[in-house]
Amino acid sequence: MAVIDDYRRGWALRYLREATAELTAARMSRGAAPNLIFNAMRKAQSAVYHSMGNPASIAGIVQQKIAERNFIQDPILRCLVEIERSIQWIAGLPASSSERITIEAENIVHVASEIVKLFTGEYED
Repeated sequence: MAVIDDYRRGWALRYLREATAELTAARMSRGAAPNLIFNAMRKAQSAVYHSMGNPASIAGIVQQKIAERNFIQDPILRCLVEIERSIQWIAGLPASSSERITIEAENIVHVASEIVKLFTGEYED
């Protein structure tokens, strides 16, 4: 059973499809790969935020928790914070680390996909 409305479900699934497509395009094209990979990670993150409710509120909560630098008890919030930290870490890596960046981006998109499927009810179909 999905826990979100059709509007947010639609956006979550759209962002997830776009993230997957950009990651695939990044693997094929070396020149634009860093930009495509970063966009894929951000879209995957947006997909998660849309699947969980109000994306702006969730992003604000995540940023607040990152700034606090305290241990996060809630496993879902901890996962969201780790996704954001991973994206920030990857953004700071040199372009010469393209294989490592691609692997990390694939992991983020995969985790996002699992979360979105859980919250949108895609596993039920």
